[in-house]
Amino acid sequence: MKRKEFLGEALGTFLLVLFGCGSVAVAVLYGEYNSIFQIGFVWGIGVTLAIYLTRHLSNAHLNPAVTLAMVLGKRMSAGKIPVYLGAQLFGAILAGAVIYLLFAPSIAAYESLHHIVRGTDASIITAKIFGEYYPNPGWTNAVASLPLAVAGEAFGTFLLVLAIFGLTEDANAGRPSSTLTPLFIGLTVSSIIWLIAPLTQAGLNPARDFGPRLVAWVAGWGEAAFPDRCGGFFWVYILAPIAGGLVAALLEPFMKRIIHKN
Repeated sequence: MKRKEFLGEALGTFLLVLFGCGSVAVAVLYGEYNSIFQIGFVWGIGVTLAIYLTRHLSNAHLNPAVTLAMVLGKRMSAGKIPVYLGAQLFGAILAGAVIYLLFAPSIAAYESLHHIVRGTDASIITAKIFGEYYPNPGWTNAVASLPLAVAGEAFGTFLLVLAIFGLTEDANAGRPSSTLTPLFIGLTVSSIIWLIAPLTQAGLNPARDFGPRLVAWVAGWGEAAFPDRCGGFFWVYILAPIAGGLVAALLEPFMKRIIHKN
C-alpha cells in the first residue's frame, strides 16, 4: 500500500510541476503564454490531469499543505505523512530536473543574449522558471513586502484547501460528482493563481516550490535561487502555505455544522 501511495503522490506531483513550471519556462524563454490567464490555466490543467491520473493510487494530495490539512481534519492517518511528503518532494525534484534538461540550452542562450550571469540577482528572471519570487519579477508595478507575501500565500492555500474539503465532502449536496471533482480543483488553482500570482507567483505548495528551486540551486543559480536573504523562502513558500491549509482544516468542522443545519 505504501509503495502504491508513494507512486501516486510522486507521479502526480511530477506531472503537476512538469506542466506548470514548463509553462513558465515557455513564457520566459520564448515569449509565449504572455497572459497570467494562460499560465494559470495551464497550471489548472496540470493539476486536473495529475489528479485524474493518480487518484486511484493515492488520494492525489500532491501538496504537503493538503496532506497536513487532511491529517489535521482526520481524513488521513498521521502515519502516512512521511510517505506522502517524501513522494511529493521526490516528484517535484524530478520534474524540476526534467525541465532543466529540456530547456538548459535555451536558458543558456537566453542568458547569453541578455548578458545575464547565472547566480547574480539578474538571473532571477530565469531562476523563476523553477521557484517563486516576491514580488513577481515579471510585474514591474507589483509590490509585495515579506508580510504581504506571507499573507498572500497563506490566504491562497487556505482557499485551495477549503475548496478541496468542500468539493470532497459527502454532506455537501452542491458538490460536483466524483468524476468532475478534479476539474473543479484545477479551476480553483487557476483562479487563485490569477488572484495572487502578480504578488508571489502563487506557489501554494511547498513541494512544488522547494523541489524545482533545489534543482536551480544545484544547476548554478546558487543564492539567486532563493527570494531574499532574510528567510523569505521559508516563510513565504514553506510555512505560509502549510499554515493556510491548517487554518482551512480547523474551519472545516464549522462548515460541516452549517451544512448539516441546512
